[in-house]
Amino acid sequence: MASRFGSQSSAIMTMTVTNTPAADLAFTNLAYCSPPDLRQFAVPGSDLFLANVGDVFILSLSRHDSIRDGCIGLNAIQRRHARVSTGDMVSVSRFIPPENFDLALLTLELEFIKKGTKSEQVDAVLLSTQLKRKFVSQVLTVGQRATFEYHGTNYIFTVNRAVVEGQEGSNGIERGMITKDTYIVFEASNSSGIKIVNQREAASSNIFKQKEFNLESLGIGGLGAEFADIFRRAFASRVFPPHVTSRLGIKHVKGMLLFGPPGTGKTLMARQIGKMLNGKEPKIVNGPEVLSKFVGETEKNVRDLFADAENDQRTQGDESDLHVIIFDEIDAICKSRGSTRDGTGVHDSIVNQLLTKIDGVEALNNVLLIGMTNRKDLLDEALLRPGRLEVQVEISLPDEAGRLQILQIHTNKMKENSFLAADVDLQELAARTKNYSGAELEGVVKSAVSYALNRQLSMDDLTKPVDEESIKVTMEDFVHALHEVRPAFGASTDDLERCRLNGMVDCGDRHNHIYQRAMLLVEQVKVSKGSPLVTCLLEGPSGSGKTALAATVGIDSDFPYVKIVSAETMIGLHESTKCAHIVKVFEDAYKSPLSIIILDDIERLLEYVAIGPRFSNIISQTLLVLLKRLPPKGKKLLVIGTTSELSFLDSVGICDAFSVAYHVPTVRTEDAKKVLKGLNVFDEDDVDAAAEALNDMPIKKLYMLIEMAAQGEHGGSAEAIYSGREKIKITHFFDCLQDVVRF
Repeated sequence: MASRFGSQSSAIMTMTVTNTPAADLAFTNLAYCSPPDLRQFAVPGSDLFLANVGDVFILSLSRHDSIRDGCIGLNAIQRRHARVSTGDMVSVSRFIPPENFDLALLTLELEFIKKGTKSEQVDAVLLSTQLKRKFVSQVLTVGQRATFEYHGTNYIFTVNRAVVEGQEGSNGIERGMITKDTYIVFEASNSSGIKIVNQREAASSNIFKQKEFNLESLGIGGLGAEFADIFRRAFASRVFPPHVTSRLGIKHVKGMLLFGPPGTGKTLMARQIGKMLNGKEPKIVNGPEVLSKFVGETEKNVRDLFADAENDQRTQGDESDLHVIIFDEIDAICKSRGSTRDGTGVHDSIVNQLLTKIDGVEALNNVLLIGMTNRKDLLDEALLRPGRLEVQVEISLPDEAGRLQILQIHTNKMKENSFLAADVDLQELAARTKNYSGAELEGVVKSAVSYALNRQLSMDDLTKPVDEESIKVTMEDFVHALHEVRPAFGASTDDLERCRLNGMVDCGDRHNHIYQRAMLLVEQVKVSKGSPLVTCLLEGPSGSGKTALAATVGIDSDFPYVKIVSAETMIGLHESTKCAHIVKVFEDAYKSPLSIIILDDIERLLEYVAIGPRFSNIISQTLLVLLKRLPPKGKKLLVIGTTSELSFLDSVGICDAFSVAYHVPTVRTEDAKKVLKGLNVFDEDDVDAAAEALNDMPIKKLYMLIEMAAQGEHGGSAEAIYSGREKIKITHFFDCLQDVVRF
C-alpha cells in the first residue's frame, strides 16, 4: 500500500524477548531495543520507529543502551498480549503506516492495575489531553492493553474501538495512529470503581461514530441538503458540551418527522442516522405493531419504549447516552384525536401517551424520536409543535444530481466486478428518470440486471452451467428496464402521450400561436417570483385539439410533475371520492418545485348534463378553491383546463378562476391543406378539393375521416396508403365525408 512516509519494506527478523529496562518505562507503552537495531525500524521521512511485533500489534520503539543487539524489551502487559515470555523468540518487522491512518475515534475501557483500589473520579477532559500527549504518534490496535499513570494512580486501558477517519466498517484489523485530533471515549464498568465525569466535554463529537460522513458510502444518494438540515436542527446542539447548551438556555430537539412520497428514502435515512450515532442501538418500531386488542396494553407498549431512556436519565443525568426511537408509518397510530370513530378511543390515548413521554411534565432529554410517514396531514397537530416532532424534513423526489448518485450507489458493485458494460451512461439514465424515486431507481437497476442474467440462461436446460465472466449489464438492458418500471409519482408521460396519438401536427398559425402563448406561461411559472400559480383555460369545439395541445405543453415543459385529471379515471366514483382524488393530485403537485395539472373536460369532471342542467356543486366548489389556492412557498404550479362548454363554466363561476383563456378553433381550409400535405395521402390534384371540404372541421374529426378513407373503397390497405404506395381516391373520401357529416 502507498504510504505518506515512503514505500520501502523490510524483511521479518526474529528477536529475543526481554524485560523492559526500567520499571517506570513500563508506563510508556514503548518497546525497547539497542541503538544499532533501532535503525532497522526507522520510518522514512519521519522521526518514527515502528515495529509489527508477532503480527499482533504495532509498537513504537525507543533505544536503550542496556538492551543487547537482537533483543526487544517488552513489559508484562505487552508480553501477555503477544503470548510470549522472556527468552522466547518473536518475529518483528518494520511497519510503515499507510495513507489515512490517523484515528478519528478511540474507545478505551479503564480499570485499576491493583484490584480493590478505592473508587476514583476521572475527569475525561484532563485524561484525554494527557493520554494524547503521552501516546501521540503511537499505533493502537483493538484488543491491545497499555498501562499509564494518572494523578498518582496506575491504570490499564483496553482498546475497544479504533476508527480510522473515512474507514468506518472496514473488514481489516481495527488500528490507527493517535493524533492531537483523535476523539477519545472512555468506558468503565460499574464494578471497576472508576467514575468518568465530563465525558461529553472530552469527546464533544462522540455523539457520532466518525468526524465526517460520506453519505454515498452509507447508501444515501441525493439527500445531502436534507441531511445537512437534519444535522443543523437536531444534532448541532448535542455536539456541544452540556454546559454550553445550558449557558445558551436551549433544549435539545427531541423529535423529527421525515415525510414525503413513498420510496424516496425516509426509512433509509432514519436507519442510517441510527447507525451513525454513538448512543444505544436504535429501537425501530412499525406503527401498527404497537397496537394491542387488550385495554391499556397499547399505552404500556409506548411506555416500554421509553423505559431504558428513563432509567439512564435517572442514574446518569446529562451523561446518559442518546436513545433513538424510530417510528415507521407513524400515521398508523398518531392520527388526529377525534378523527377515528371506532368507539374505543385507543388511537387518542396513544397520542396522549406519546405526547407526555416526549414533552410532558417528566420530559426526557436523552431521547430522539424519529417518525416517518407518507401522510403528514393525518397526524395530530399537537405532535408537530416545537418541543415534539419539531424538525419536519420533506424527503422529496431526487433531482438529476441525486438520481445520478443513487444509480452510482446501486451499480457500484457491478462496476467494481466488471459486470457493467462500457456503453452504460449513468448520466443519461439520470436525465431520463426525472420522476423516479430512489426505490424506483433501485427497481430499474434490478430489472436491467434481470435482462442481463436472463440472456445467460437456457430455458431448455436450466441446469446448464453459467459463464459468470460473460454477464454484462448493457445500456439496452437499462432502456428496457425504464419501460418496465414506471414512476408512480410525477409526470405521467404515457398518459400524456395517449392524449395526442397523432403527435403535435402543424394546424396553422392560430394553433401555433396558442401553443407559443401557453409555453410563455410555462416560462413565466419557471422564472417569475410573483406568479407561483398561473391558470389557463383552453376552450373550443369538441375535438379541436385542446387536450392534445395541453398534453404537448406538459411534455415540452420538462416539469418534474405533470398530471392529467380526467373523468375517465373516476368512472363510478362517488362525488366525495372524486373530490378527494382531485385534492390529492394538487397536494402531490405542491411537493414538487415545478408542476403542471391538466383538468381535462372540466364539464365532465363536474358531471354536467345539458338537460336540466345538472352538475356537481361539491366538485365545482372544490375546483374553485384549488384554482385560487397558492402553492406553498418555493413551489410553483401551472393549471391548464380544457372545456367545450364555455357558457356553462361561465354560469357557475369557473371561468373567473382562470387568469387567461384561449379559444382553440376548428381547422380552416388552408390549415387542412397543411395537414393533408404532411400526411401525403392524396394525389397532388386532389389535395385542394379535400381541404376545401374539410373547412371548419375539428382536427380530431379530420384525422378520423382520413383513417376511414384510408381503409380503401373496397377494404384496401391502410398500410399502403400511409407508406405512400397508394393514394386515397377523392370520390371515396367524399363518400366517407357524407357519412361523418350525416352522423
